[in-house]
Amino acid sequence: MISYPSIDKLLTKVDSRYSLAVLAAKRAHELEDGAPQAIEEYKSRKVVGHALEEIAEGAVEIDPNHKANVAR
Repeated sequence: MISYPSIDKLLTKVDSRYSLAVLAAKRAHELEDGAPQAIEEYKSRKVVGHALEEIAEGAVEIDPNHKANVAR
């Protein structure tokens, strides 16, 4: 269960729990792969927690212009 940041705060930054889960997972993978941190200090010890904290601070957001490439 997530205690910080709160789900309510996170859902003010994204439009659904699904979008939140996808964004947090993608950002966590980026951080694991060496992407620069978007905020200076984290309260969480885990990478997914870091991603959620960045989302809550507004440092990471969904790109509304991103189009998925679908192979046919």
